[in-house]
Amino acid sequence: MAYFGKSVDQPYFFGASPEIKNRAKALRKRMTYCEKVLWQVLRKNRLRHYYFRRQHPISRFIVDFYCHELKMVVEVDGGYHLSPVQHEKDLNRSAELEKFGIKIIRFSNDEIMKNVRRVEWQLDNEVKERRKEMESERGPLT
Repeated sequence: MAYFGKSVDQPYFFGASPEIKNRAKALRKRMTYCEKVLWQVLRKNRLRHYYFRRQHPISRFIVDFYCHELKMVVEVDGGYHLSPVQHEKDLNRSAELEKFGIKIIRFSNDEIMKNVRRVEWQLDNEVKERRKEMESERGPLT
């Protein structure tokens, strides 16, 4: 089976269904303002030359940004993530994603709006640290 000219079984989807992939495609057209701001930092391999995907399907979830080489997710959390119910859902979702060996980094809309350069600096540090972790597990990354 093909999906946009690519095999559905590609490893960076972790078994995501065609339905989830179609929803992710629709979400790419409706990114929030803060997601768009952060996308300018991540797109075109701008962060240490790593390739990030936006609104990327993983298993039954759609994450805001994903780098397969680092197995790293970057999430942008709006105000509703502060509610106890949503916070619990986020914890459960993170636990499921971590089962795939994925690291999750979260930033609030407020952090992005107030100081995107600081967010970029923090992401740069997270990428450096994640690269070290990945290299210690499986050898040098290309």
